[in-house]
Amino acid sequence: MMSSTLIDIAVKSQSDAPMQRVDMVSAEVSTGLHGDYHTRGNRQVTVVFKDAWETACAELGVALSWTTRRANLFVDGVVLSDCAGTRMEIGDVVLEVTGETKPCHVMDEAYMGLRDALTPDWRAGVTCKIVRNGTMRVGDAVKVL
Repeated sequence: MMSSTLIDIAVKSQSDAPMQRVDMVSAEVSTGLHGDYHTRGNRQVTVVFKDAWETACAELGVALSWTTRRANLFVDGVVLSDCAGTRMEIGDVVLEVTGETKPCHVMDEAYMGLRDALTPDWRAGVTCKIVRNGTMRVGDAVKVL
């Protein structure tokens, strides 16, 4: 069985702010990720999966940092698509997938063609809401519940 791991974490203080990588982050149902501007609703946390990201980059023939995607969590060993309602446990935190992250024009501003490369098979990742408070750390196991 493949091991699934949280390999990186990033937050941004406002929509257009640069991504700030962190080693750990607190997550609360009512306030979202500590230091991130998404606080409520079905898009408190965004997750991009390593295999999907690398597939999109390979299509473009470029190696881009995962933070170009502007997601909060970078996960290895899991690929989820068409999975709304699925729950993941990372550290003490439980996230519920609320839908697909739809790539937007910002992806093409970062690298032309990235939006189209992220469109198939939920490659841009998933949006989640926090359903159990806790802390996530780089290196934590990721369990699909």
